[in-house]
Amino acid sequence: MKRSWRRKLLGGLSLTSALFIFQACYGTPHDLGLDIFIQGQVKSEKTNNPIKGIRVSVADMTQYEFTDEEGKFSMYTETAESYDIKFEDIDSGQNGIFVGKDTLLKNIAKTVYLNIALEEK
Repeated sequence: MKRSWRRKLLGGLSLTSALFIFQACYGTPHDLGLDIFIQGQVKSEKTNNPIKGIRVSVADMTQYEFTDEEGKFSMYTETAESYDIKFEDIDSGQNGIFVGKDTLLKNIAKTVYLNIALEEK
């Protein structure tokens, strides 16, 4: 009985190891859906300086990105007929206070680049 238990444990570990090695060699499965690449830069309307820490999100989805030091962002999202992109200053203590902005995109190809200027309150 002890031998059977050890054999099952060793067999299970061997199968797990084989699956791990397969994933390491061939990678994880890729999303086969058609995604849209949205990228851009957010700047201050007044000073034209890039704004770090602005949350860029696609409405009705939990997906979001924050702008980097240069005010740039990029994300992939699911294909849809239109996209409501929101720009929000949620860390107003760091940046100053900027008014949020919504942008509606329709009929876009595989990629889009947005230059957004946010107004200070």
